[in-house]
Amino acid sequence: MASRPARCIRDPDKVAWTRFSRSNQSKSYIKAMPHQDLHQFRMGAMKEDFDLAVHLVAQEPIIVRDNALEASRQTVNKALEKQLAGNYFFMVRVFPHHIIRENKMISGAGADRLQKGMRKAFGRPTDRAARIKRAGTAVFSVYTYSPNKNVVRAALERGKRKLSGHYKIVYELLSPS
Repeated sequence: MASRPARCIRDPDKVAWTRFSRSNQSKSYIKAMPHQDLHQFRMGAMKEDFDLAVHLVAQEPIIVRDNALEASRQTVNKALEKQLAGNYFFMVRVFPHHIIRENKMISGAGADRLQKGMRKAFGRPTDRAARIKRAGTAVFSVYTYSPNKNVVRAALERGKRKLSGHYKIVYELLSPS
């Protein structure tokens, strides 16, 4: 079964009934956590003399699925590793805490007799997502040297296409320590 489209879950104004407590299960709205697609948050090698930080910044509040973040992370990291091997440090700045719930509907002959529709439609946890609460939040950050600016920009442009929403690329000059 395929994932529902991003437009079904990307509205950040809705209340997040996603509380999960390991220590006290009775306080949890969600009893079982779905698996996480995004496992790696830091790639490359951090060096003290990097003089440029490039950030992919969200221009609006949005909810982004972790499988979209993982696809974007792989695209950016592959491009950076191919051209800047060892001369970059790449960070995913958001974490998928938000639990996506779906009220599964059955279809086919006789489904109307088997299903109750929207009665008690809280939904089952199916996936995770990162909740970006305000515009200007960095999703990805890449630290590198100034001559690599165009390579990093091209990699982030490719990764930006895998994410729903609007993003911009922001440059920050770092002072050498």
